Amino acid sequence: MVHLFRTSLGVMALAAASLGLGDLALGGAAQAANGPFLAHQALYDLSLVKSRSNSVNSARGRILYNFTGSSCEGYTSEFRQVSELDSGEGKVTLSDLRSNSWEDAAGKSYRFKIETRMNEADAGRVDGSAERDGDHINVKLKLPTPKSFTLDGKIVFPTEQIQRIIAAAKDGKSLLELSVYDGSDDGQKVYNTLTVIGQPIPADRAASPDPSTSDEHMKSLKRWPVTVSYFDREAQQKEGEQTPVYAMSFELYENGVSRQLMLDYNDFVISGAMGKFDVKDSKPCN
Repeated sequence: MVHLFRTSLGVMALAAASLGLGDLALGGAAQAANGPFLAHQALYDLSLVKSRSNSVNSARGRILYNFTGSSCEGYTSEFRQVSELDSGEGKVTLSDLRSNSWEDAAGKSYRFKIETRMNEADAGRVDGSAERDGDHINVKLKLPTPKSFTLDGKIVFPTEQIQRIIAAAKDGKSLLELSVYDGSDDGQKVYNTLTVIGQPIPADRAASPDPSTSDEHMKSLKRWPVTVSYFDREAQQKEGEQTPVYAMSFELYENGVSRQLMLDYNDFVISGAMGKFDVKDSKPCN
């Protein structure tokens, strides 16, 4: 997942903003393409690790993530995050994010639908598609407002982002810079990312147990500690801003599965412990 993650579209970030904790961005990740990536479902239990500004007293929630597909039919990610932030004095924010996206294995086409609901407010919706055409990307939005625009062709979609992280890790690289578009926020946001990749963790090295470490599909795979920081691309271009909007850390297996998630929204940090992991059947390419 890291996915888990770029479209982990940080519902937590939206909830934080509603509590007056700053204008935080949505985050998220997707499964990688072009390789033996594992079709699976994962459930992550969210909890508060620390609140640097003491603005959040408690946090809880869950992320349910489904990943299916193959290199011939493309990859589908279904994501839902339900969370609750308590700022004290009876102020609680409930948020519910649902995201469904599809990306072809070559990273040329991307379709996405995102729905975000905060407390009792009407849901915010983003619906659109993006097609790579030579040195640029054509984006068409249906929601929140019909609009067409182009992006730099060097920008990658979420599944290709993870593909490149794994490729860089296998090549022994420790840093990777990418600009990523996933349709989050109002469908027009692009993030610059800096990925820091740690030394590979051998398959036989003990890990704190969770459902992924005991699964037969995972026992022979190595993994890497990864931290991805997301920067507001527009703010960087205008102001040279270098402070990340948020960062996420996790252990990434070579088949695209992520564990030991940590989401850092500057004012507070949320952990995501894997509570359930199920491997799904994957249709082989003809």
